[in-house]
Amino acid sequence: MSIDLKEYVRDFVDFPKKGIIFKDISPLLASPDACHHAIACMRERWAGSVDVIVALDARGFIFGSMLGYEMHLPVVMARKKGKLPGEVCEYAYSLEYGESVLSMQSDACPAGTRVLIVDDLLATGGTAHAACELIKRSGAHVAGCAFVIELKDLGGRENLRGHDIDSLMIY
Repeated sequence: MSIDLKEYVRDFVDFPKKGIIFKDISPLLASPDACHHAIACMRERWAGSVDVIVALDARGFIFGSMLGYEMHLPVVMARKKGKLPGEVCEYAYSLEYGESVLSMQSDACPAGTRVLIVDDLLATGGTAHAACELIKRSGAHVAGCAFVIELKDLGGRENLRGHDIDSLMIY
């Protein structure tokens, strides 16, 4: 069964601030068929080429967890500063509308493992780039980046140059 995932995304104009068109994935998550289709597409694309999934805070946790379950792979959380216990490594970066610091537990991605970064949205690529840097610092290899939605005009692919990128929907 082929499903047009774009039918399950709605726009909210001027959210979270004026000039932004927010792509809401709530309808996608509310549809078991559409959600299953999205995860099946990701699984098919990355099967056999990754050892660990790094899911980005916060909506990336949803898709990363489902994909990890389907692929029977460990899922690692990359979170905002101060949200993870234990020894963490951090990377500061710019967002579409601000600055942030991404952190990951230092022992989360063993050296030599092939890591897939998963998030709901590729905009400027700042958060995914930060995750790539954290993964490289750990000695692991970034196998690729998987996104549900990509906002082409915001240049995220350029920020992730050199990495294999796959997006289910491009706007």
